Amino acid sequence: MKFYHSNLLNSVSNVTHAFTSRSSGNLAFHVNDEKLHVEANHKQLAKELNYDVNSLVHMKQIHSDIVHVVDENDNFDNPPTCDALITNKLTTPLMVMVADCSPILFYDDKQKVIAAAHAGRQGAFKNIVKNVINSFINYFSSDVKDVHVSVGASIGHCCYEVGSEIFDEAKELDLEYAIQKRDNSFYLDVNKIIETQLLTCGIKQKNIDMSNECTKCNSKKYFSYRADNKTGRFAGVIIFK
Repeated sequence: MKFYHSNLLNSVSNVTHAFTSRSSGNLAFHVNDEKLHVEANHKQLAKELNYDVNSLVHMKQIHSDIVHVVDENDNFDNPPTCDALITNKLTTPLMVMVADCSPILFYDDKQKVIAAAHAGRQGAFKNIVKNVINSFINYFSSDVKDVHVSVGASIGHCCYEVGSEIFDEAKELDLEYAIQKRDNSFYLDVNKIIETQLLTCGIKQKNIDMSNECTKCNSKKYFSYRADNKTGRFAGVIIFK
């Protein structure tokens, strides 16, 4: 398996994290892949990152702004329905799966809290990252200056063409700064929205690490829904040890 890491999170000694790739295999159960193949990919990933696969918490992602605080009912076979997870539990890996959306990993080194979030266009428009940051503050007494954020590969504004109705929606939400118009077409920069929202929440610029890789441009390296339609999912994983 080949992984990609954030330099920002690599500097934290008690956190293990990774962004997987197409070579890591599909990790999603809902894309008509053989269940045994998906389970084998998860077991191999758990072995390489040194965690118990049954303790992994992933999500039934629905393009919402819902943040779930991990509890004793959450495990590999019982994923909660949400688009972000947060916990201070030791040895409890959190996973976000994507195939063009932005996989976002969070860590507060002072309060020892981690989070993982899924943000595509809908998640960005709904400002899910604000809800995640508020969860750090409200549930774990975090100070925003201590929260570090890494955003993995996702579809870039080079490739993310949207319709005029999305441009109109962005304008209504004061997000038109993230829309580019080229040759009478509109292109959305989701990561520009995410970064702006993080900064607005008080996250320090030096504590934000954004990948500049476009999943559609690099569809041989990452799964991309826009490139292939029927495709698997790669993931962001974070574990506090």
